[in-house]
Amino acid sequence: MKKQLIVIFVFLASLVSAQDAKEIIKKMDDKLQGDSNKSEMKMSIVRPKYTRTIAFKNWSLGRDYFLTYVTAPSKDKGMVSMKYKKEMWSYTPSINRMIKLPPSMMSQGWMGSDYTNDDLVKQSSIVDDYTHTLLGEETIDGRLCYHIQMVPNADANVVWGKILTWIDKEKYISIKSEYYDEEEFLVRTELGKDVKTFDGRELPSLMEIIPAEEPENRTIITITSMEFDVDIQESFFSQQNMKRVR
Repeated sequence: MKKQLIVIFVFLASLVSAQDAKEIIKKMDDKLQGDSNKSEMKMSIVRPKYTRTIAFKNWSLGRDYFLTYVTAPSKDKGMVSMKYKKEMWSYTPSINRMIKLPPSMMSQGWMGSDYTNDDLVKQSSIVDDYTHTLLGEETIDGRLCYHIQMVPNADANVVWGKILTWIDKEKYISIKSEYYDEEEFLVRTELGKDVKTFDGRELPSLMEIIPAEEPENRTIITITSMEFDVDIQESFFSQQNMKRVR
């Protein structure tokens, strides 16, 4: 009887842990996304022999609609990526070409960076597509953080085999994440830095992505502005608007 009670207790404790972990991830994700948002960002692709910088604008509505427009450099200006529900589209104005990206391309780097197409449009949901486990608490860069493991659900179409993340307990922002492939080899590390206030929300203004196999490489994304709960309609996210958005 005592052994059975212990088994039941462990089982219930695991359920509570999973629920708490999912709530933490959801709170962090909601804070970052809002019901809708508009932002401007810069991305520096750092390599041993060169650094390339791209500027772009983003618009999002809920979790199903996302559009990004490249504003610089001039040779890339006008390139657009869009998520429309479960579809991802890309438009290249120089050749007037619109293509639908297959799932196999979601793990590829966007614009030659260490930032994937899946990262850009958030095709997979860190809340709904993963099972969450609270592993404990750790201090990262002087911040006490929840340490959470995320393993994809069996039916989820996701890029990663496992994600370990550290969420600031006080501010519910991502400080560090490690992304693993299906064989549980570390693929990249992502660091959230330089916390600033955007439209009343404290968020890391800088995200640094470090590929595990090429640690001398970096992709650094800097938020220059961000507004939440903006007035934007579903009709904004269309193939027609991909060609005229500015």
